Amino acid sequence: MPFTTIQPGEIGDCIDRIGRQWMLITAGDEQRFNTMTASWGGMGTLFNKPVATIYVRPQRYTYQFTEQQDTFSLCFFDPCYRDALTLCGTKSGRDIDKPRACRLDPIFDTAPYFEQAQLVVLCRKLYYTDMGDGVFVDKSVEAANYPERDYHRLYIGEIEKVYRHL
Repeated sequence: MPFTTIQPGEIGDCIDRIGRQWMLITAGDEQRFNTMTASWGGMGTLFNKPVATIYVRPQRYTYQFTEQQDTFSLCFFDPCYRDALTLCGTKSGRDIDKPRACRLDPIFDTAPYFEQAQLVVLCRKLYYTDMGDGVFVDKSVEAANYPERDYHRLYIGEIEKVYRHL
């Protein structure tokens, strides 16, 4: 495996990584899995544990995998993979084999991740909640992001392993 293990505190600038560079959220097992691009999320400390927060809408194909599995991965890539991340955010795994289309090679650990990733974060779900109507303090955020009321499910996962590509 061309990765080395690092500590969660060594991940670095998560705001830039997630919001500008994007990440792939992947869940499933060796028989079936799916991946999707995300630019919303976060990392920090909760329950005295290092955690990652992700958001998945129920209509996304990846949702069923995040629901069925106790674990998920977050993969971050070099800029040369931007087209792959764009495809994984605009096409459904119901219709195409996204890893094959993007030439990404899966590796299976506690959750699937990709050999081409520069940084991999493996998480175990601790908590989830559904975002929804009536809980937004700033109503303009809800109006701008949920005009169809297709709210995300928020997952908080304990960061169990972090790999950096050698």
